[in-house]
Amino acid sequence: MVAKLTKGFWPKTANIILRNRILILLLITGFTIFMAMQWQYMRFSSSQTNLLPDDHPVNQQYQEFLKKFGEEGNAVVFAIRDTALFTPDNFNRWNKLSKQLGAFPEVEFVVSTDNLQELVKDNEKQEFKMQPLISGELTSQKQIDSITGHLFKNLPFYENLIFNKESRTLRTIVYLDKDIVNTTVRKDFILQDLNTVVKNFEKETNLDVHISGMPYVRTMNSQNIIDEIGKFILAALGVTSLIFFFFFRSVRATFISMCVVIIGVMWAFGLLGLLQYEITVLTALIPPLIIVIGIPNCIFLINKYQQEVKKHGNQALSLQRVISKIGNATLMTNITTASGFATFIITDSKLLKEFGIVASINIVGIFILSLLIIPIVYSFMSLPKTKHLKHLNKKWIDAFVSWMERIVRHRRITVYIVSIALLVLSIIGIYQIKISGSPIEDMPKNAEFFHDIRFFEKEFKGIMPVEIVVDTKTPKGVLKPVTLKRMNQLSQVIDEIPELSSPVSVVNLVKYSKQAFYNGIPKYYQLPTSQENTFIMDVARKSNDNSDLLETFVDSTGQTARITTFMRDVTTSRMEQIEERLLENIAKIFPSERYNVYMTGSALLFLKGTKYLVKNLIMSLALAIGLIALFMAYLFRSFRMIIISLIPNLLPLVITAGIMGFVGVPIKPSTILVFSIAFGISVDDTIHFLAKYRQELTANKWRIEKSVYNALRETGVSMFYTSIVLFFGFSVFVISNFGGTVALGSLVSATLLLAMLANLILLPSLLLSLEKSIANKQTLKKPQIDILPKEEK
Repeated sequence: MVAKLTKGFWPKTANIILRNRILILLLITGFTIFMAMQWQYMRFSSSQTNLLPDDHPVNQQYQEFLKKFGEEGNAVVFAIRDTALFTPDNFNRWNKLSKQLGAFPEVEFVVSTDNLQELVKDNEKQEFKMQPLISGELTSQKQIDSITGHLFKNLPFYENLIFNKESRTLRTIVYLDKDIVNTTVRKDFILQDLNTVVKNFEKETNLDVHISGMPYVRTMNSQNIIDEIGKFILAALGVTSLIFFFFFRSVRATFISMCVVIIGVMWAFGLLGLLQYEITVLTALIPPLIIVIGIPNCIFLINKYQQEVKKHGNQALSLQRVISKIGNATLMTNITTASGFATFIITDSKLLKEFGIVASINIVGIFILSLLIIPIVYSFMSLPKTKHLKHLNKKWIDAFVSWMERIVRHRRITVYIVSIALLVLSIIGIYQIKISGSPIEDMPKNAEFFHDIRFFEKEFKGIMPVEIVVDTKTPKGVLKPVTLKRMNQLSQVIDEIPELSSPVSVVNLVKYSKQAFYNGIPKYYQLPTSQENTFIMDVARKSNDNSDLLETFVDSTGQTARITTFMRDVTTSRMEQIEERLLENIAKIFPSERYNVYMTGSALLFLKGTKYLVKNLIMSLALAIGLIALFMAYLFRSFRMIIISLIPNLLPLVITAGIMGFVGVPIKPSTILVFSIAFGISVDDTIHFLAKYRQELTANKWRIEKSVYNALRETGVSMFYTSIVLFFGFSVFVISNFGGTVALGSLVSATLLLAMLANLILLPSLLLSLEKSIANKQTLKKPQIDILPKEEK
């Protein structure tokens, strides 16, 4: 039934395309203009990457935290470690910088030496009040020495917040308006206003300002992504066009192919705008991916056209056969490639789902473009000249194909031994793979903002916030002495963990209140005793200034408090150890019947998101393998053929995973994509080979050996061409500044090269070795649907 429905489909399609050339070109032009008009709706990601679904418990806790305390990552920090800062001119200029930053409407408030407030006790009114550390401009070195000496020695509340006592590093904290943190306003402010003000300060003072904080890091990282899109597109076009020209030695064939993929890129950007998806570190890879994946389509179509021209010299017949003979096989290969990307759609991650939707749609789009444009454009041109057909008879290609044939014919046992040895080694390597949950690992290591991240890790122990939320289950329960003592106990545990910064919470404020009560003597910076607590807290309650500070650490009901610490960039295993230790102590210190305490924060969110993603992507890879296995079953109606076709495509994936283990490349959101992408693309070669093999079986009356060698000689050249293009095409990603993108490009390139060798050596070897078991015509009955049209049989 299926055979009857599909019989003659491709010849009819060829006739429709060639008879409506002008109309089709006009439709393509119109649609391209429409897609170009959608570019205005493109926007780059401004929000923090969240890999967890909305209904995940960890994500729900994080959202609950944001509702109570607002955006956690809204602070941009500035720091200087230089003794030259402590001169009248430079110190006053540093204070002026904080005034300039605070004047911007995008800034909520600034904490710096310029406006630093000291908590003191008003003995007359019996209340605490805040008085400025600095009043007016400082005119002498003696004044600066006095103020900085007082700050470093007598105000432990600000230690590791505003200053590092040991290195005398000073820090200014700029809190952005929480409403703009996840918008493009933040990006414009940081790139245009903030950076300009800081550069002017550096120029005037010759001091080096280190800048960091999550809003700043995210902005600079996003700008790097934007800058790399154009670089990737140009690099992909350049590399693929050079390789294409090297193979075909034809300017017009190269030009036509470049036009096809450029239109494909325009459609890709248009689709992002049409669907109103943000351009992220993943969707930014789609345009160059379309170039790399689109060129093999052009190679198969143009190569087939030139082969037909060489056979009979009839242009109309050649073009008709290009569509009717290559159309179905090329459609199948593009569908399998698109399937590899489409499996990301089943994940609950918005980031991956959008990437999968746009990539899979555009892969089908580039197939349609190449199938329409190449035959139509060639129909308006003269026949290829003899020099353009010389590449079909290149001796070195013949030598390469002959070498593979000799291996398959005489070295099959060696092929199997090598394959098994590689499999065993790879499995050993797989057990050494680690998972990385670091949000900054993939960031460009040479970028100035990355060096600043390391600076703040050294001086203030990191910029990635970890929050511990303490819910006392009773209004105003936070300020009870028993709660404060328990929070202080947990703070001491945090202080003992070297990768975490000193925690900041309401406990620090209460300690500061006791110090102020005892006239600012530093040794009294501690929690009040039970006897002191009553009158110190009574004074604190009368103090309006103190209540303003309290809002930062405690919610409006006084029921829930936060303990904020910052984490260095550590390995995932170490991060899990830290989490486990904190949770153990939380369980000991805070009885669950009286308190509800949980950990959250962007650092923890990214770790959980990465682990969640790994589980989802293993499922998506399994789905891709299952889909393609069903696809093979539909085409060949043979279980043995399914196994034979999957082995050469799964082995390269296992080898790549083994290499990752041995080399130390961790599993992370960027590298986990390698397997689904590589599998979806590498199976194309299998389809091309088995399509030709099936045709040869029919032509040679089911003589397997002859059919295998004929298929190898026929498809070897095109498979070699496309694999080389794909190898070098994906290799362009190694020029990226992002570690994850570099790993993605190099690993996919290596996997595809291994897949080419597996499909040209291991696949035919398996077919020949299983000759006796599959030669039975009961197994090889003529399928109900052929992937090759009737006239090619």
